[in-house]
Amino acid sequence: MTEASMLAETDDGQGPARPRAALTENQWRIVEHLKRAGTADAETLASVVRITSSGTRQHLATLARERIVESDRARGMPGRPRHLYRLTETGDALFPRAYAALTNELLGYLDAEDADLLGRMFERRAARRLDEARERLRGRSFEGRVAVLADILDRDGYVADAAAQADGSYLVTEHNCAILSVARHHRHACSSELDFLRAAMPDAAVTRVAHRLAGGHVCAYRVAPAGADPAGADPAGADPAGADPAGAPFDRGAHGSGAVGPR
Repeated sequence: MTEASMLAETDDGQGPARPRAALTENQWRIVEHLKRAGTADAETLASVVRITSSGTRQHLATLARERIVESDRARGMPGRPRHLYRLTETGDALFPRAYAALTNELLGYLDAEDADLLGRMFERRAARRLDEARERLRGRSFEGRVAVLADILDRDGYVADAAAQADGSYLVTEHNCAILSVARHHRHACSSELDFLRAAMPDAAVTRVAHRLAGGHVCAYRVAPAGADPAGADPAGADPAGADPAGAPFDRGAHGSGAVGPR
């Protein structure tokens, strides 16, 4: 994975992209010109950026390593072979997207027309995720299933991890909410997340112990074998709406750090 792919995630959910702030001014001018022009050779870009051709090629080499630009040899051109540069999907994703706003607008219309249908849509999404998760969870130990769930959430963009706790439970923490904009407008998104974890771990007690929408820095869930009474479990986590009335800031140090991974 390149440095670019680890720095940020695009709003359209199509994968990570390097944020504009991580580019130098000249690199951004190159990217912006390619966005407007479609393709350009190094000499043209050097003229646009107003630096030397060798300096431009160095920037292009960096952008190519980060998979922001790619090039093809220009065909049918007389003289010295030329390469035409263009943006990749990663490079194109550096520009603003309004998919979250559009999604919320459309969901708002649907909610106004048929709130029950909106709820069923989130249920279908949860069912699809659950079917896919069960394929990976089958035959694993309790700890292994917790680790796989954290890996699934991480791959979905939640920057998630799981840590074993001293009381025998596990803490699954989402350091990023991949659907935060939608969740702020439609609480179905949060309740379906909690329902997903509970359905995926039917032999576990799953409680939410930190919640972004209640003022927490992260969303976190305590997962304990059924029948256990882990210290600090939040009864509010049993609320189908996933409400966390306390909304206290999450202190990871108070919950241990025995990270677990898929097995």
